[in-house]
Amino acid sequence: MADTPFFSALRPYLAPMGSRTDQVLQEVRSFTLCRLENCFARWMPTDLFPKAPEKSNSRDRHYTRWRTFWCMLWQSLNPNASGREVVRQLQALFQLEGGPKLSEEDGAYCRARARLPLDQFPQALAATAKSAQKSAPALSLLQGRRLQGVDGSAVTLPDTPKNRSAYPPIHCPKGPSFPMMRLVVLWSFASGAICALAQGSLAVSELSLLTLLFNQLAKGDILVGDRGFGNFALMALLQQSLGVDFVGRSMRRIDGRRRLKRLARNDWLISWKRPCNRTPWLSLEQWLGLPQQLSLRAVKGSLFRKGYRVRQVTLVTTLVDPELYPAADILEAYLRRWRLEMCLDDLKTTLGMEMLRCHSPLTCQKELYTRLIAHNLIRCTMIEAAVEHDLPLDQISFKGSLDAVRQFSQAMAQARSQKKRRQLWDCLLQTLAHDLLPERPGRREPRAVKRKKNRYPRLRGPRRRFRDHLKRHDRRRLSRARKNLTPTK
Repeated sequence: MADTPFFSALRPYLAPMGSRTDQVLQEVRSFTLCRLENCFARWMPTDLFPKAPEKSNSRDRHYTRWRTFWCMLWQSLNPNASGREVVRQLQALFQLEGGPKLSEEDGAYCRARARLPLDQFPQALAATAKSAQKSAPALSLLQGRRLQGVDGSAVTLPDTPKNRSAYPPIHCPKGPSFPMMRLVVLWSFASGAICALAQGSLAVSELSLLTLLFNQLAKGDILVGDRGFGNFALMALLQQSLGVDFVGRSMRRIDGRRRLKRLARNDWLISWKRPCNRTPWLSLEQWLGLPQQLSLRAVKGSLFRKGYRVRQVTLVTTLVDPELYPAADILEAYLRRWRLEMCLDDLKTTLGMEMLRCHSPLTCQKELYTRLIAHNLIRCTMIEAAVEHDLPLDQISFKGSLDAVRQFSQAMAQARSQKKRRQLWDCLLQTLAHDLLPERPGRREPRAVKRKKNRYPRLRGPRRRFRDHLKRHDRRRLSRARKNLTPTK
Protein backbone atom coordinates (compact mmCIF):
# COMPACT_ATOMS: atom_id res chain seq x y z
CA MET A 1 0.00 0.00 0.00
CA ALA A 2 2.89 2.38 0.74
CA ASP A 3 4.39 1.94 -2.78
CA THR A 4 1.17 2.30 -4.79
CA PRO A 5 0.77 5.46 -6.88
CA PHE A 6 -2.92 5.58 -6.05
CA PHE A 7 -4.35 7.32 -2.98
CA SER A 8 -1.12 9.20 -2.42
CA ALA A 9 -2.95 11.77 -0.35
CA LEU A 10 -4.21 9.05 2.02
CA ARG A 11 -0.81 7.40 2.41
CA PRO A 12 -0.14 8.92 5.91
CA TYR A 13 -3.45 7.45 7.12
CA LEU A 14 -3.24 4.04 5.43
CA ALA A 15 0.39 3.30 6.31
CA PRO A 16 1.58 5.74 8.95
CA MET A 17 4.51 3.52 9.99
CA GLY A 18 5.54 2.40 6.48
CA SER A 19 5.40 -1.10 5.06
CA ARG A 20 4.96 -3.82 7.68
CA THR A 21 5.18 -6.82 5.35
CA ASP A 22 8.88 -7.48 5.97
CA GLN A 23 8.47 -7.05 9.72
CA VAL A 24 5.56 -9.50 9.85
CA LEU A 25 7.43 -12.09 7.77
CA GLN A 26 10.47 -11.86 10.01
CA GLU A 27 8.33 -12.32 13.12
CA VAL A 28 6.24 -15.21 11.73
CA ARG A 29 9.11 -17.18 10.21
CA SER A 30 10.54 -19.78 12.55
CA PHE A 31 14.29 -19.90 12.28
CA THR A 32 14.70 -23.60 12.95
CA LEU A 33 17.17 -26.00 11.47
CA CYS A 34 16.05 -27.37 8.08
CA ARG A 35 12.49 -26.28 9.00
CA LEU A 36 11.74 -29.66 10.55
CA GLU A 37 8.35 -28.38 11.66
CA ASN A 38 7.31 -28.48 7.99
CA CYS A 39 7.79 -32.25 8.10
CA PHE A 40 6.79 -33.25 11.61
CA ALA A 41 4.59 -30.51 13.10
CA ARG A 42 1.35 -32.35 12.24
CA TRP A 43 2.39 -35.20 14.53
CA MET A 44 3.32 -32.88 17.40
CA PRO A 45 0.87 -30.94 19.62
CA THR A 46 1.02 -27.19 19.09
CA ASP A 47 0.70 -26.42 22.80
CA LEU A 48 3.99 -28.08 23.75
CA PHE A 49 6.80 -25.94 25.20
CA PRO A 50 4.76 -22.73 25.56
CA LYS A 51 6.19 -19.41 26.61
CA ALA A 52 6.56 -19.24 30.38
CA PRO A 53 4.33 -16.66 32.14
CA GLU A 54 7.14 -15.56 34.45
CA LYS A 55 10.79 -16.06 35.32
CA SER A 56 12.75 -18.29 32.88
CA ASN A 57 11.68 -18.12 29.21
CA SER A 58 9.08 -15.46 29.99
CA ARG A 59 10.69 -12.90 27.67
CA ASP A 60 11.31 -13.14 23.94
CA ARG A 61 14.80 -14.51 23.40
CA HIS A 62 16.72 -15.95 20.49
CA TYR A 63 16.49 -19.44 21.96
CA THR A 64 12.80 -19.78 22.69
CA ARG A 65 11.44 -23.03 24.09
CA TRP A 66 9.91 -24.15 20.80
CA ARG A 67 13.03 -23.29 18.77
CA THR A 68 15.32 -24.96 21.31
CA PHE A 69 13.27 -28.16 21.18
CA TRP A 70 13.47 -28.35 17.38
CA CYS A 71 17.20 -27.68 17.56
CA MET A 72 17.55 -30.62 19.96
CA LEU A 73 15.46 -32.74 17.61
CA TRP A 74 17.67 -31.83 14.65
CA GLN A 75 20.71 -32.71 16.72
CA SER A 76 19.17 -36.11 17.55
CA LEU A 77 18.59 -36.82 13.86
CA ASN A 78 22.27 -35.99 13.29
CA PRO A 79 23.99 -37.93 16.11
CA ASN A 80 27.49 -36.60 15.35
CA ALA A 81 26.42 -32.94 15.39
CA SER A 82 27.72 -30.85 18.28
CA GLY A 83 26.11 -27.89 19.97
CA ARG A 84 28.52 -25.61 18.13
CA GLU A 85 27.20 -26.91 14.80
CA VAL A 86 23.66 -26.09 15.91
CA VAL A 87 24.71 -22.53 16.67
CA ARG A 88 26.52 -22.20 13.33
CA GLN A 89 23.44 -23.26 11.38
CA LEU A 90 21.28 -20.85 13.34
CA GLN A 91 23.78 -18.09 12.60
CA ALA A 92 23.63 -18.88 8.90
CA LEU A 93 19.83 -18.98 8.84
CA PHE A 94 19.51 -15.75 10.80
CA GLN A 95 21.96 -14.04 8.46
CA LEU A 96 20.04 -15.33 5.42
CA GLU A 97 16.64 -14.20 6.70
CA GLY A 98 17.82 -10.92 8.19
CA GLY A 99 17.38 -12.07 11.76
CA PRO A 100 19.21 -10.92 14.88
CA LYS A 101 22.89 -11.54 15.48
CA LEU A 102 23.75 -14.56 17.59
CA SER A 103 26.69 -15.18 19.84
CA GLU A 104 29.31 -17.54 18.42
CA GLU A 105 29.51 -19.52 21.65
CA ASP A 106 27.18 -22.45 22.33
CA GLY A 107 26.74 -21.63 26.01
CA ALA A 108 23.40 -19.89 25.43
CA TYR A 109 22.06 -22.91 23.57
CA CYS A 110 23.18 -25.26 26.35
CA ARG A 111 21.53 -23.08 28.99
CA ALA A 112 18.35 -22.96 26.91
CA ARG A 113 18.27 -26.77 26.80
CA ALA A 114 18.70 -26.89 30.57
CA ARG A 115 15.76 -24.49 31.04
CA LEU A 116 13.30 -26.65 29.10
CA PRO A 117 10.75 -28.28 31.44
CA LEU A 118 11.22 -32.03 31.68
CA ASP A 119 7.50 -32.78 32.01
CA GLN A 120 6.88 -31.67 28.41
CA PHE A 121 9.09 -34.38 26.92
CA PRO A 122 6.96 -37.38 28.03
CA GLN A 123 3.92 -35.61 26.59
CA ALA A 124 5.68 -35.15 23.26
CA LEU A 125 6.74 -38.82 23.27
CA ALA A 126 3.20 -39.99 24.00
CA ALA A 127 1.78 -37.70 21.27
CA THR A 128 4.14 -39.06 18.61
CA ALA A 129 3.42 -42.65 19.66
CA LYS A 130 -0.33 -41.97 19.47
CA SER A 131 0.05 -40.48 15.98
CA ALA A 132 2.03 -43.51 14.82
CA GLN A 133 -0.50 -45.92 16.33
CA LYS A 134 -3.38 -44.08 14.67
CA SER A 135 -1.77 -44.22 11.23
CA ALA A 136 -0.47 -47.80 11.39
CA PRO A 137 -2.62 -50.63 10.05
CA ALA A 138 -4.29 -52.70 12.75
CA LEU A 139 -3.05 -56.19 13.58
CA SER A 140 -5.42 -59.14 13.43
CA LEU A 141 -3.24 -61.18 15.75
CA LEU A 142 -4.81 -62.42 19.03
CA GLN A 143 -8.33 -61.15 18.33
CA GLY A 144 -7.06 -57.75 17.28
CA ARG A 145 -6.23 -56.68 20.84
CA ARG A 146 -3.58 -54.03 21.34
CA LEU A 147 -0.16 -55.64 21.67
CA GLN A 148 2.60 -53.86 23.55
CA GLY A 149 6.14 -55.06 24.05
CA VAL A 150 8.40 -54.37 27.01
CA ASP A 151 12.16 -54.55 27.11
CA GLY A 152 15.03 -53.14 29.10
CA SER A 153 18.41 -51.76 28.16
CA ALA A 154 21.18 -49.51 29.45
CA VAL A 155 23.01 -46.45 28.13
CA THR A 156 26.34 -44.92 29.12
CA LEU A 157 26.67 -41.36 30.41
CA PRO A 158 29.67 -39.01 30.48
CA ASP A 159 31.94 -39.40 33.47
CA THR A 160 31.00 -36.33 35.51
CA PRO A 161 30.50 -36.04 39.30
CA LYS A 162 26.77 -35.30 38.90
CA ASN A 163 26.19 -38.31 36.66
CA ARG A 164 28.21 -40.55 38.97
CA SER A 165 26.14 -39.45 41.94
CA ALA A 166 22.79 -40.08 40.22
CA TYR A 167 23.79 -43.18 38.24
CA PRO A 168 26.64 -44.97 40.05
CA PRO A 169 28.76 -47.06 37.68
CA ILE A 170 29.69 -50.69 37.97
CA HIS A 171 33.32 -50.92 39.03
CA CYS A 172 35.11 -53.06 36.48
CA PRO A 173 38.64 -54.14 37.51
CA LYS A 174 39.82 -54.57 33.91
CA GLY A 175 38.66 -51.28 32.44
CA PRO A 176 37.27 -47.82 33.09
CA SER A 177 33.85 -47.41 34.65
CA PHE A 178 31.22 -44.94 33.42
CA PRO A 179 27.88 -43.92 34.86
CA MET A 180 25.11 -46.04 33.36
CA MET A 181 21.38 -45.48 33.14
CA ARG A 182 18.96 -48.40 33.08
CA LEU A 183 15.79 -47.89 31.05
CA VAL A 184 12.62 -49.84 30.33
CA VAL A 185 10.48 -48.99 27.31
CA LEU A 186 7.03 -49.92 26.06
CA TRP A 187 6.55 -50.08 22.31
CA SER A 188 3.62 -50.74 20.03
CA PHE A 189 3.54 -53.91 17.94
CA ALA A 190 1.52 -52.24 15.19
CA SER A 191 3.70 -49.18 14.63
CA GLY A 192 7.01 -49.97 16.32
CA ALA A 193 6.93 -46.60 18.10
CA ILE A 194 8.15 -46.14 21.66
CA CYS A 195 5.11 -45.40 23.83
CA ALA A 196 6.62 -44.73 27.27
CA LEU A 197 9.91 -44.74 29.14
CA ALA A 198 11.03 -45.36 32.71
CA GLN A 199 14.64 -44.82 33.73
CA GLY A 200 16.79 -45.28 36.80
CA SER A 201 20.21 -46.39 37.97
CA LEU A 202 21.58 -49.91 37.69
CA ALA A 203 20.55 -50.50 41.31
CA VAL A 204 16.89 -50.40 40.23
CA SER A 205 15.57 -53.57 38.61
CA GLU A 206 13.71 -53.64 35.32
CA LEU A 207 10.59 -54.98 37.05
CA SER A 208 10.56 -52.00 39.41
CA LEU A 209 10.81 -49.63 36.46
CA LEU A 210 7.99 -51.46 34.68
CA THR A 211 5.64 -50.77 37.59
CA LEU A 212 6.12 -47.05 36.88
CA LEU A 213 4.63 -47.64 33.42
CA PHE A 214 1.44 -49.34 34.58
CA ASN A 215 -0.52 -46.14 33.90
CA GLN A 216 0.37 -46.51 30.21
CA LEU A 217 -1.40 -49.87 30.00
CA ALA A 218 -5.15 -50.09 29.43
CA LYS A 219 -7.61 -52.84 30.21
CA GLY A 220 -7.61 -55.43 27.45
CA ASP A 221 -3.98 -54.92 26.40
CA ILE A 222 -1.57 -57.81 25.92
CA LEU A 223 1.97 -57.30 27.19
CA VAL A 224 4.73 -59.36 25.56
CA GLY A 225 8.07 -59.66 27.34
CA ASP A 226 11.16 -61.79 27.50
CA ARG A 227 12.36 -64.14 30.23
CA GLY A 228 13.20 -61.32 32.62
CA PHE A 229 9.53 -60.33 32.97
CA GLY A 230 7.89 -63.76 33.13
CA ASN A 231 7.39 -64.18 36.88
CA PHE A 232 4.44 -64.82 39.18
CA ALA A 233 4.20 -61.39 40.80
CA LEU A 234 4.13 -59.42 37.54
CA MET A 235 1.49 -61.62 35.89
CA ALA A 236 -0.68 -61.50 39.01
CA LEU A 237 -0.45 -57.70 39.21
CA LEU A 238 -1.22 -57.24 35.52
CA GLN A 239 -4.23 -59.54 35.59
CA GLN A 240 -5.64 -58.57 38.97
CA SER A 241 -5.11 -54.80 39.04
CA LEU A 242 -5.05 -53.74 35.37
CA GLY A 243 -6.88 -56.44 33.43
CA VAL A 244 -3.82 -56.88 31.17
CA ASP A 245 -2.74 -60.28 29.85
CA PHE A 246 0.88 -61.39 29.52
CA VAL A 247 2.79 -63.49 27.00
CA GLY A 248 6.43 -64.36 27.55
CA ARG A 249 9.03 -66.88 28.55
CA SER A 250 9.18 -68.12 32.12
CA MET A 251 11.82 -67.37 34.73
CA ARG A 252 11.12 -70.70 36.42
CA ARG A 253 11.17 -74.21 35.02
CA ILE A 254 7.81 -75.64 33.98
CA ASP A 255 7.09 -78.62 36.20
CA GLY A 256 5.18 -81.33 34.34
CA ARG A 257 3.58 -82.55 37.58
CA ARG A 258 1.70 -79.24 37.91
CA ARG A 259 -0.15 -79.64 34.63
CA LEU A 260 -3.87 -79.39 35.27
CA LYS A 261 -5.17 -80.17 31.80
CA ARG A 262 -3.85 -80.96 28.35
CA LEU A 263 -5.38 -78.51 25.86
CA ALA A 264 -3.58 -79.72 22.75
CA ARG A 265 -0.22 -81.05 21.68
CA ASN A 266 2.48 -79.08 23.56
CA ASP A 267 -0.28 -76.95 25.10
CA TRP A 268 -1.19 -77.32 28.78
CA LEU A 269 -3.08 -75.60 31.56
CA ILE A 270 -0.81 -75.30 34.59
CA SER A 271 -0.99 -73.96 38.13
CA TRP A 272 1.58 -71.68 39.68
CA LYS A 273 1.71 -71.14 43.43
CA ARG A 274 2.92 -67.94 45.00
CA PRO A 275 6.59 -68.21 46.07
CA CYS A 276 7.45 -68.30 49.73
CA ASN A 277 9.92 -65.42 49.56
CA ARG A 278 8.59 -61.93 48.91
CA THR A 279 9.61 -60.22 45.70
CA PRO A 280 11.93 -57.30 46.64
CA TRP A 281 10.35 -54.81 44.22
CA LEU A 282 6.92 -55.17 45.87
CA SER A 283 5.83 -53.84 49.22
CA LEU A 284 4.54 -56.21 51.90
CA GLU A 285 0.99 -54.99 51.39
CA GLN A 286 1.15 -55.62 47.65
CA TRP A 287 2.71 -59.03 48.20
CA LEU A 288 0.00 -60.13 50.61
CA GLY A 289 -2.66 -58.92 48.18
CA LEU A 290 -1.51 -61.34 45.47
CA PRO A 291 -3.50 -64.55 44.99
CA GLN A 292 -2.14 -67.81 46.34
CA GLN A 293 -2.02 -69.41 42.89
CA LEU A 294 -2.57 -68.64 39.23
CA SER A 295 -4.01 -70.75 36.45
CA LEU A 296 -1.76 -70.19 33.46
CA ARG A 297 -1.19 -71.69 30.08
CA ALA A 298 2.09 -73.14 28.87
CA VAL A 299 2.73 -73.32 25.13
CA LYS A 300 5.75 -75.13 23.75
CA GLY A 301 6.64 -74.70 20.12
CA SER A 302 9.34 -74.33 17.53
CA LEU A 303 10.46 -70.90 16.39
CA PHE A 304 13.09 -72.23 14.05
CA ARG A 305 14.47 -69.57 11.75
CA LYS A 306 17.75 -70.06 9.98
CA GLY A 307 20.23 -67.75 11.70
CA TYR A 308 18.24 -67.42 14.94
CA ARG A 309 19.82 -68.44 18.21
CA VAL A 310 16.74 -69.88 19.94
CA ARG A 311 15.10 -72.82 18.18
CA GLN A 312 12.38 -73.89 20.63
CA VAL A 313 10.67 -71.95 23.41
CA THR A 314 8.18 -72.57 26.19
CA LEU A 315 5.88 -69.62 26.77
CA VAL A 316 3.59 -68.87 29.69
CA THR A 317 0.53 -66.72 29.24
CA THR A 318 -2.66 -65.70 30.97
CA LEU A 319 -4.60 -66.27 27.72
CA VAL A 320 -6.04 -69.63 28.76
CA ASP A 321 -8.74 -70.00 26.08
CA PRO A 322 -7.27 -72.17 23.26
CA GLU A 323 -10.13 -71.42 20.88
CA LEU A 324 -9.90 -67.63 21.04
CA TYR A 325 -6.12 -67.60 21.27
CA PRO A 326 -4.52 -70.48 19.32
CA ALA A 327 -1.04 -71.56 20.23
CA ALA A 328 0.23 -70.60 16.76
CA ASP A 329 -0.86 -66.98 17.28
CA ILE A 330 0.86 -66.83 20.67
CA LEU A 331 4.11 -68.11 19.19
CA GLU A 332 3.79 -65.69 16.28
CA ALA A 333 3.33 -62.76 18.68
CA TYR A 334 6.47 -63.71 20.56
CA LEU A 335 8.40 -64.12 17.30
CA ARG A 336 7.28 -60.64 16.24
CA ARG A 337 8.65 -59.27 19.52
CA TRP A 338 12.11 -60.39 18.45
CA ARG A 339 11.78 -58.40 15.24
CA LEU A 340 10.60 -55.30 17.07
CA GLU A 341 13.54 -55.44 19.44
CA MET A 342 15.48 -54.04 16.48
CA CYS A 343 13.89 -50.70 17.42
CA LEU A 344 16.34 -50.51 20.32
CA ASP A 345 19.15 -51.27 17.88
CA ASP A 346 17.94 -48.40 15.68
CA LEU A 347 18.04 -46.12 18.69
CA LYS A 348 21.42 -47.15 20.05
CA THR A 349 23.27 -47.65 16.76
CA THR A 350 21.62 -45.48 14.12
CA LEU A 351 20.61 -42.58 16.37
CA GLY A 352 23.69 -42.88 18.60
CA MET A 353 21.85 -43.38 21.90
CA GLU A 354 24.32 -45.92 23.22
CA MET A 355 26.31 -43.14 24.89
CA LEU A 356 24.72 -39.82 25.78
CA ARG A 357 26.72 -36.60 25.88
CA CYS A 358 25.12 -34.28 28.44
CA HIS A 359 26.95 -33.62 31.70
CA SER A 360 24.07 -33.56 34.19
CA PRO A 361 21.34 -36.13 34.94
CA LEU A 362 18.49 -33.77 34.05
CA THR A 363 19.86 -32.87 30.62
CA CYS A 364 20.71 -36.54 29.99
CA GLN A 365 17.07 -37.43 30.53
CA LYS A 366 16.01 -34.70 28.10
CA GLU A 367 18.50 -35.95 25.53
CA LEU A 368 17.19 -39.49 25.97
CA TYR A 369 13.59 -38.38 25.44
CA THR A 370 14.58 -36.38 22.37
CA ARG A 371 16.17 -39.45 20.76
CA LEU A 372 12.99 -41.44 21.40
CA ILE A 373 10.82 -38.67 19.93
CA ALA A 374 13.05 -38.53 16.85
CA HIS A 375 12.69 -42.30 16.48
CA ASN A 376 8.88 -42.05 16.66
CA LEU A 377 8.77 -39.29 14.05
CA ILE A 378 10.83 -41.39 11.64
CA ARG A 379 8.48 -44.30 12.32
CA CYS A 380 5.52 -42.05 11.47
CA THR A 381 7.17 -41.24 8.13
CA MET A 382 7.76 -44.92 7.45
CA ILE A 383 4.13 -45.76 8.29
CA GLU A 384 2.82 -43.07 5.93
CA ALA A 385 5.00 -44.41 3.11
CA ALA A 386 3.90 -47.99 3.80
CA VAL A 387 0.20 -47.12 3.92
CA GLU A 388 0.24 -44.88 0.86
CA HIS A 389 2.09 -47.40 -1.32
CA ASP A 390 0.51 -50.53 0.23
CA LEU A 391 3.73 -52.08 1.52
CA PRO A 392 4.64 -54.03 4.68
CA LEU A 393 6.12 -51.74 7.29
CA ASP A 394 8.92 -54.19 8.09
CA GLN A 395 10.34 -53.85 4.56
CA ILE A 396 11.05 -50.11 4.91
CA SER A 397 14.53 -49.32 6.19
CA PHE A 398 14.86 -47.12 9.27
CA LYS A 399 18.36 -45.98 8.32
CA GLY A 400 17.24 -45.24 4.76
CA SER A 401 14.27 -43.27 6.06
CA LEU A 402 16.50 -41.26 8.38
CA ASP A 403 18.91 -40.39 5.55
CA ALA A 404 16.05 -39.43 3.23
CA VAL A 405 14.37 -37.20 5.81
CA ARG A 406 17.63 -35.38 6.53
CA GLN A 407 18.19 -34.57 2.86
CA PHE A 408 14.62 -33.86 1.80
CA SER A 409 14.06 -31.56 4.78
CA GLN A 410 16.82 -29.29 3.47
CA ALA A 411 15.08 -29.09 0.09
CA MET A 412 11.71 -28.46 1.74
CA ALA A 413 13.24 -25.60 3.72
CA GLN A 414 14.12 -23.86 0.44
CA ALA A 415 10.66 -24.37 -1.13
CA ARG A 416 8.72 -21.13 -1.51
CA SER A 417 5.19 -22.56 -1.58
CA GLN A 418 3.14 -25.13 0.29
CA LYS A 419 2.43 -26.93 -2.98
CA LYS A 420 6.14 -27.42 -3.68
CA ARG A 421 6.73 -28.71 -0.15
CA ARG A 422 3.92 -31.21 -0.59
CA GLN A 423 5.43 -32.41 -3.86
CA LEU A 424 8.78 -32.91 -2.15
CA TRP A 425 7.11 -34.85 0.67
CA ASP A 426 5.34 -37.12 -1.85
CA CYS A 427 8.67 -37.69 -3.58
CA LEU A 428 10.19 -38.60 -0.20
CA LEU A 429 7.47 -41.21 0.45
CA GLN A 430 7.91 -42.63 -3.05
CA THR A 431 11.67 -42.89 -2.48
CA LEU A 432 11.14 -44.81 0.74
CA ALA A 433 8.72 -47.15 -1.00
CA HIS A 434 11.27 -47.95 -3.72
CA ASP A 435 14.23 -48.35 -1.34
CA LEU A 436 13.07 -51.53 0.40
CA LEU A 437 15.07 -53.92 2.52
CA PRO A 438 16.16 -56.99 0.56
CA GLU A 439 15.06 -60.46 1.53
CA ARG A 440 17.87 -61.93 3.62
CA PRO A 441 16.79 -65.41 4.80
CA GLY A 442 19.11 -66.97 7.30
CA ARG A 443 21.09 -63.81 7.95
CA ARG A 444 23.19 -64.22 11.08
CA GLU A 445 23.66 -61.28 13.44
CA PRO A 446 25.88 -62.58 16.26
CA ARG A 447 26.56 -60.51 19.34
CA ALA A 448 30.26 -60.18 18.66
CA VAL A 449 32.70 -57.39 17.81
CA LYS A 450 34.46 -57.70 14.48
CA ARG A 451 37.04 -54.92 14.79
CA LYS A 452 40.10 -55.60 16.89
CA LYS A 453 40.69 -53.30 19.84
CA ASN A 454 43.78 -51.13 19.79
CA ARG A 455 46.68 -51.48 22.20
CA TYR A 456 46.43 -48.08 23.80
CA PRO A 457 46.19 -48.10 27.60
CA ARG A 458 42.78 -47.65 29.19
CA LEU A 459 41.98 -44.34 30.83
CA ARG A 460 41.12 -45.42 34.38
CA GLY A 461 40.63 -41.96 35.87
CA PRO A 462 40.04 -38.32 34.94
CA ARG A 463 41.94 -37.26 31.85
CA ARG A 464 43.59 -34.33 33.58
CA ARG A 465 45.27 -36.71 36.03
CA PHE A 466 46.40 -39.25 33.46
CA ARG A 467 50.14 -39.60 32.90
CA ASP A 468 51.36 -41.73 30.03
CA HIS A 469 53.96 -44.42 30.56
CA LEU A 470 57.42 -43.88 29.17
CA LYS A 471 58.21 -45.61 25.91
CA ARG A 472 60.86 -48.30 25.72
CA HIS A 473 63.49 -46.15 24.04
CA ASP A 474 62.93 -43.39 26.63
CA ARG A 475 63.40 -45.86 29.47
CA ARG A 476 66.61 -47.13 27.90
CA ARG A 477 67.90 -43.60 27.35
CA LEU A 478 67.25 -42.65 30.99
CA SER A 479 68.85 -45.88 32.17
CA ARG A 480 72.02 -45.16 30.21
CA ALA A 481 72.08 -41.62 31.54
CA ARG A 482 71.83 -42.85 35.12
CA LYS A 483 74.66 -45.33 34.52
CA ASN A 484 76.89 -42.59 33.11
CA LEU A 485 76.21 -40.36 36.09
CA THR A 486 76.98 -43.11 38.59
CA PRO A 487 80.51 -42.55 40.02
CA THR A 488 82.95 -45.40 39.52
CA LYS A 489 85.02 -46.66 42.46
